[in-house]
Amino acid sequence: MKILVLNAGSSSQKIRLYEVQEPLPEQAPEPLWKGDADWTRTNGKAVISIENRHGQKHEEEIETRSRPEITDKMLQMLWGGPTKVIEQPDDIAMIGHRIVHGGDRYRTSTRVTAEVKDAIQQLAEFAPLHNPANLEGIEAAEQLFEGQPQIAVFDTSFHSQMPPHVITYPGPYEWFEQGIRRYGFHGISHQYCTRRSAQILGRDPSTLRLVNCHLGNGCSLAAIQHGYSIDTTMGFTPLEGLMMGTRSGSIDPSILLYLQRQKGYDTGQLERILNKESGLKGVSGVSGDLRQILHAIEKEQNERAMLALDIYVYRLRLFIGMMVAALGGIDVLTFTGGVGENSPLVRERACDGLSYLHLSLNTEKNAASPVDEDIAAADSAVRVLIVHTEEDWEIALECWRIAHQN
Repeated sequence: MKILVLNAGSSSQKIRLYEVQEPLPEQAPEPLWKGDADWTRTNGKAVISIENRHGQKHEEEIETRSRPEITDKMLQMLWGGPTKVIEQPDDIAMIGHRIVHGGDRYRTSTRVTAEVKDAIQQLAEFAPLHNPANLEGIEAAEQLFEGQPQIAVFDTSFHSQMPPHVITYPGPYEWFEQGIRRYGFHGISHQYCTRRSAQILGRDPSTLRLVNCHLGNGCSLAAIQHGYSIDTTMGFTPLEGLMMGTRSGSIDPSILLYLQRQKGYDTGQLERILNKESGLKGVSGVSGDLRQILHAIEKEQNERAMLALDIYVYRLRLFIGMMVAALGGIDVLTFTGGVGENSPLVRERACDGLSYLHLSLNTEKNAASPVDEDIAAADSAVRVLIVHTEEDWEIALECWRIAHQN
């Protein structure tokens, strides 16, 4: 069964084609075909990179920033040109889409209908950079794959069982009635890593108290019990919680009131600062990329870069502690995402502050950053894993499950 996955970012488009068949593999397989488009490199243009399972590649720059045009251009190369892997669009059985925000309406993945599309559009007020892009992906696929079922897989669904005392903000209750509540994000990644972590340890996910650390340019933690998220660090938007690459994470809201009243900042300026000019980038003045932060520390002894790293690790430990408290203990700590998977220093410094949990790392294994392995010391009371997250494969599996529902 061939399943196509579209994962739309605010200025990027990922597309993957998988062959899904029983028995389902524990590890995510390599896709039959993968395409990536990025329109942040050159003004008014998009760079398209495509590769199939045979190693045949295609890259070109096209003069458009229109997602429907870019998506159409990429999909045409599935059944034509040097990267062709299928004969015709009908060879694809289902199309899955990552949808960032499902609000409180969609607690599980669902087939796309006119009603679902309307809801995605309405929920764009909560995710203005992503839901419209996700909807464009759906509509572009509808033009090429008329009649094939499309599945909406929501990033918020994995957190939909969080209890009322976790999702309700301590403001006027009218906020909650207006939809202002904690939703959580990165749910597709947290869901994949929950299952994969249990597989690595040979355990049932329902038996584990797990804290999953998704650390990339965006960062969030999830406290997972009985296989479900019971708390997470992101909330109403992906801005809450941890310090991130360019996002502030949680701060005193009165700072914003002060900047408005005393410094004359408007909403647009504050939104840009909080999302694009804060976090590692804002504190260091160097970059939102941890690799460049570490380079500035090692080569230049840059004090602001050192401070940025110290804040990042401190707040990571702080929120891990919060998730452990929510769970009433911890069995597994998992690291994933670009930073979580590839930075031994961040993992080491985060875990150094958790010795009170009788957690300790195998120093050599941590330094090697092995994929999908336990890097805890033999006598550690908590297992520590590195998991390579596979959001696109998880979306494909959600499509498979819906196709095989009775």
